[in-house]
Amino acid sequence: MDVKQAVSKLASETDGLFRLKPAWVSRIFLPPGRRLGLPDDAYDLKERGYITERWIGSTTEAENPIHTPNEGLSFIDMPDGSELTLKEAVEALPDVIMGADYASDHKGLGRLPKIFDNGDRLPFHIHQTQADADKLGKKSKEESYYFPPGLPMGPHPETFFGLHPFIVRENRKDIVAKYLEDWEHTDRFLSLSRAYVNMPDDGFHLPPGILHAPGSALTIELQEDSDVAAMFQGRLAHTLLDKSVLTRDVPPEELENRGMMALVDQLDWEANGDPYFYENHHTPPVRVDGSRSVGSEEWWIFYNTRKYSGTKLILRPGATRRCVDRGAYSILAWSGEGTFGGLRVKGRSLTEDEIMVTASRAKKGVDVTNTGAEDLMIIKFFGPDINDDAPALKRYPHREA
Repeated sequence: MDVKQAVSKLASETDGLFRLKPAWVSRIFLPPGRRLGLPDDAYDLKERGYITERWIGSTTEAENPIHTPNEGLSFIDMPDGSELTLKEAVEALPDVIMGADYASDHKGLGRLPKIFDNGDRLPFHIHQTQADADKLGKKSKEESYYFPPGLPMGPHPETFFGLHPFIVRENRKDIVAKYLEDWEHTDRFLSLSRAYVNMPDDGFHLPPGILHAPGSALTIELQEDSDVAAMFQGRLAHTLLDKSVLTRDVPPEELENRGMMALVDQLDWEANGDPYFYENHHTPPVRVDGSRSVGSEEWWIFYNTRKYSGTKLILRPGATRRCVDRGAYSILAWSGEGTFGGLRVKGRSLTEDEIMVTASRAKKGVDVTNTGAEDLMIIKFFGPDINDDAPALKRYPHREA
């Protein structure tokens, strides 16, 4: 296939709207929450674990112990049935998808939206800062969470974040290292942290280097396009994970010379002990200025960073809205049904809920109409530096001056 020709032809025929197929990702850590809309017997992938994530508009390949080609990559729904990933399309014609100006100083879309759906709480872990990711030629992973309404929250709908402030104030890195050395008992690690209840239609923003154990609430996440991580918790109930999940993104020479302190020093120490963690990271929806109109409104749900941004668009039954945006984005229709730029969309439909919008079409505008009997809710995901007017939280200092 001539990728450039295929992408150019499709963009012309669809006026810059690419319907995408779901991208499923397996994990070995936990059983699935079974809320992704798959048949019940489709979640279990045997030695690869379970399908617990769906990646949206993804140009990022998953890093799993058992490598599966193209796992995590989104495929464009091509009219002739041929196979073409969004990653291939962006690499072949970045000007067409991202716009020439944006593509000149951005390599790729730079963001990764996903849904994660775990049957229990994830293990306590971090994502490396850019300084540490650079050592391995990788990218850091800043991320944000939104807990959509309308689905069961699971058995543990609370997320642990950071460390008790006294551990940081007294510089007790030895406590953290001790837990890592006793790998078989790292389920006790959560005693060093605080939990925050996950509420529907609510969220959090999390820079890299901060320990966290996301709860069982189904979560829509927007993050940098990376899959780096270090699992600080190896024991999950009766399961003991291989210690490679802790050490995979640490330079081997650092691990050999410094042992577990090499992992401890990957923490953003001050941020982990922030006594105002909730105030500095809690991101409830914020209405987009000027977005309220008859029958529709738009809310920021991913903000407080320049790495990415995202909104939820709500249209009441019968309402129509023209969306004009600054750059390329992808959408997920979460609930309700209608049309998006003339394409049918329906929440929870695995064939009609995901679309990529090119930069030129975003700037020209897309007409969205609710044709159903309930509210149409669409999530929009943007990459870095597109929405510089996204709000920022008031900043509380980690320590008193």
